[in-house]
Amino acid sequence: MLYWAASVSSFGVLVFLYSALQHSPDKAYPPSSNIQSTSWLMSCCIGLYAALCCVSLAIMSNFGLQLAFNLFWVVCHGFAAVKLIQHLLNTFPSCASVGEALLLSAGIVLYSGDMLACTFTKINQRFVSFNLVSPWYSTNRSERSIIIQSVLLALLVFPLIFKLLLRLWERPSTMTSDARTLSEVRRSLLFFGSLACMLIVIAPSWMQFAQDFQSHPFLWVFSFVFGEPVKRLSLCVYWVCLIYASVIKFYNISKNSKVERILLRKYYHLMAVSMFSPALILQPEFLDLAFGAALAVFLVIEIIRVWRIWPLGKLVHQFMNAFTDHRDSDLLIVSHFSLLLGCALPMWLSFGYNDRPLAPFAGILSLGIGDTMASLVGHKYGVLRWSKTGKKTIEGTAAGITSVLVACSALLPLLASTGYVMTQHWFSLLLAVTASGLLEAYTAQLDNAFIPLVFYSLLCL
Repeated sequence: MLYWAASVSSFGVLVFLYSALQHSPDKAYPPSSNIQSTSWLMSCCIGLYAALCCVSLAIMSNFGLQLAFNLFWVVCHGFAAVKLIQHLLNTFPSCASVGEALLLSAGIVLYSGDMLACTFTKINQRFVSFNLVSPWYSTNRSERSIIIQSVLLALLVFPLIFKLLLRLWERPSTMTSDARTLSEVRRSLLFFGSLACMLIVIAPSWMQFAQDFQSHPFLWVFSFVFGEPVKRLSLCVYWVCLIYASVIKFYNISKNSKVERILLRKYYHLMAVSMFSPALILQPEFLDLAFGAALAVFLVIEIIRVWRIWPLGKLVHQFMNAFTDHRDSDLLIVSHFSLLLGCALPMWLSFGYNDRPLAPFAGILSLGIGDTMASLVGHKYGVLRWSKTGKKTIEGTAAGITSVLVACSALLPLLASTGYVMTQHWFSLLLAVTASGLLEAYTAQLDNAFIPLVFYSLLCL
């Protein structure tokens, strides 16, 4: 079901983009015969794909109500992905390319649909007599994944709820400066009050219904962290000290130096390597939860910055602007999200599989080491460019590929000593590193978003 939901989401977006191009007034149309043949081919592809989807779902479902429910479920994923990418491209036109918007929309729709399916499973088991959802759908789910999923989805929905509350709360009128300040304070109180209600009441209630926690989920997190207090609290202290020292140093450099922003951002990639690598080797379960907590903090900070919530909104905006470049728009700053997700997604996707030793490190290796070395070497020593208009150099790409191979050669013996099953062949590793390095050299998009996923997929082949 997840496979077909992902496939229908992506296919629906591609059909929508094709239709938008065909009806675009700015499009230089080819001859009418080519349009007709292309439209006929597209129609055949859509029909063939729909038939394959129906046949596959019919094989895995019982004919009747369950088949209809499964078809309705995947079609809803496709419709939601199309509406979401329309909203992203219209509301945030300069925040992401079409490819990045496709990844984001399909990812959010799948993540939300997966949690809804887990919730429907519980409803089906408790209240509904029809066997619409497979009872094993919610099995083998850890408490950590449910907590992360519920909190992140709650934070993604929260801006819509806050916007609705603001419409009910505020009345448009001419205000003096004192009244405007008082309104900002009330707006801030409304924001933090509704955010606390969302995170303390609504999201935990959803978690407990979906997973049957024996205690409040936040108490479960507290007991989990203090299950191994020395190791996990030591990691927290190490992370806080490293983040504080790095942020203070690089913020001063960004204000008082002429160093290019792109190079400053690569230092954060190196910081991600030093932060996540020890934790991924020694405490992968704790890092799993920490990634979710960090992403939740990033979402809250970005919401505060965009809505200019008093008293932190302006301060956060000034601080974040010190690290932005042309790839971050004035409305949303997404680079730090893509870096964190690039490191976290390979780990989340491969969690529990000890026969894929390098797969959890795909983001750390490709972004923290490969992308960083490619930028630094290419900027300082690069002469031969891949294209006349681009900035990527052959020297930088070679340095990125070589550095990742060296890091893998040092990492594999260390992983073998920690219990991983060594099934990675050097030929497949060389192919994965080279292909992802060349893709990074040729792309003009924000490569943090998809290079780790490509590298992860090649490592798992």
